[in-house]
Order: sequence, then C-alpha cells, then structure tokens
Amino acid sequence: MGFFSRLVGGSDGGANQAAAAAASAQEQEQQAERISHDIDAAYYRWLTGSARFDAPAEVETAILDQVRALAARPADAAELVPRVPEVIPKLLQSLAEEDVSASELSRLVVQDVVLVAEVIREANSAYYRPMTQVKTVEAAIMMLGQNGLRMLLARVAFRPVIKMQAEGFSKRVAPHVWGQSERCALAASLVAPGLTAGVFEAYLAGLMQNVGLIVAFRLADRLCQNGTIPGSTDFGIELLACGRQMSAGIARHWEFPPEVTDAIAQAGDPDGPYLAQALSLGDRIAKLRLLLDAGIVAEDDALVTEGLDSFQRRCLGKLSHVEG
Repeated sequence: MGFFSRLVGGSDGGANQAAAAAASAQEQEQQAERISHDIDAAYYRWLTGSARFDAPAEVETAILDQVRALAARPADAAELVPRVPEVIPKLLQSLAEEDVSASELSRLVVQDVVLVAEVIREANSAYYRPMTQVKTVEAAIMMLGQNGLRMLLARVAFRPVIKMQAEGFSKRVAPHVWGQSERCALAASLVAPGLTAGVFEAYLAGLMQNVGLIVAFRLADRLCQNGTIPGSTDFGIELLACGRQMSAGIARHWEFPPEVTDAIAQAGDPDGPYLAQALSLGDRIAKLRLLLDAGIVAEDDALVTEGLDSFQRRCLGKLSHVEG
C-alpha cells in the first residue's frame, strides 16, 4: 500500500516531501542563525579589543537591565542623542519633490560649508569614479543623483549622532561603530532591490540601527572602570540585540517611517519584512568587511563562503571603497 500510494501520488508521498522540505528549511535557518551568532561574536571581540575584562555576572546583569529599561523609554533615550543639523531635514524634504532642480538643491547645500565639502568629496570618491575631477556643487549633485544625495545627507546627519561626545569606552568605540553603520547602510541598500525593499529606507535603517548601541555603551561606562567593558560573548551578543531594540524605539520617537523602525526591530527574524531582511544582510556583510580588513577572518573563511552568496560577496567587495 505504501508503494502504491507513492506511485499514484498518495498522501504519504506528499507528506514525506513536505516533511523533507520543512526539515531542509529548518536546517538552513539553523545554519544562518549559527553563522550570524559567530559573526556577532567575532565582531564584538574585535570591537571591544583590549577593553574587555571578565566582569562579574552581577555587573553584566546590571548593564543589560539598565539598557532594557531605557529602551522601554525611547523619549528618555533620545535625550541622550544629539539632534541633526537643521539644513538636513530641509534638503531631504526637497529631495522628495520630483521636480526639484540641481540648482535649487545647490542653493540649499551651499548654506552649510560642511555639506559642500562632503558633496564634492563624495562625487570624486572611488565609488563614483568620475572621468574628470568634480569641482562644483551643482556638478557634484548631478553626479550623485537624487538618491545618492539623499544617502549622503543622511550619513552627514548621523555622523555626529553616532560620534557623540562621550567618555570612557564609548568614546573609544564610537568611530568603529560609525564605520560599521556606514558600511551596513551601503550594503543594505545594495541588497534591498533583490528583496523588493526600498533602497533609501534600507540605507536609513542601516545608519540608525547602531544609535542605541552607543547609548548602551554609555550606560556601561557608568558601571565599569577605566574604559573597560564586559568581555563575555553571551553578554556582547545580548548587548548588540538590546542596542538595536533601543535604536528602533528612538527611531519611532523621531517619527521615522514605520517600515524603517519595524525593520530595525525585526532584523534577524527570518520571517520579518523584506526591509528587515535587507538590513540583517547588510549588517552581516558590513561586520564581515570590518573583520576582513582587520585580519580577523580570511576571504576563504566559512563565515564568508557559507554566510554569503555570490552577489552578497560582490557587495562585500564594494564596501572596500568605503573610507574609514
């Protein structure tokens, strides 16, 4: 009867195929979770470096409790983060208008000397590779295009947010966290189209996702001495996760687009929205780029070969153009 049922496509055969497919999907999900765990562990060890110490369990618990409590009060958490320059929201609003001209955008950009330098530097970067040097703001804007300009503006706005004034370990680690944020934003924007997710929304989520982590490190500084941080892997991975949830809360408080805040909150969930999946992939690629550049992992390491497909490895290569 078993043979006959399989021969005519009976329920047993269908059930066996469904079970095999479910088992394969579960195995792939478990492998992805293992790779993400190993990448986060390696990243936390690299990020904390010589500042790690064997903290008592009560210190780790106290830090995580404070971070979770503050994450539940996003308005209070947002008070610990600097506000963005006033010209940035105006420019982003102008970019939302389809008929805005390069000359009008130039008029807004030249109001901020820092923006002028950033726009021209970006247009001449290795990422865009202009045939001749770009020397004017209007030419730079033409080179970047509206989406490129939106990404640059968001990056300029977030740099002081991540590199906020701080003391202790959080001051030392801020440049590295910013470097990961920039790379995560770019990588997420590169993989977003393949997941039918918004390119700029993915970029914005990538820049935003580490804001809470910097705040978490500031809280840790209050409980640790001499610029140190608990070094346990389990603590580090939990701190990264709690920091991301705080970022999602701050983003909601700042009235970010709901899809961006949801993506940050659900990054790492295989059943999450496509934007969350793009952010998760961008985060993984960015961390691997930093670990490769630091010599922590090699190009043929299993974290790279098993953790990324061929397109994602090409994205990994593109991140080498991002200046630290």
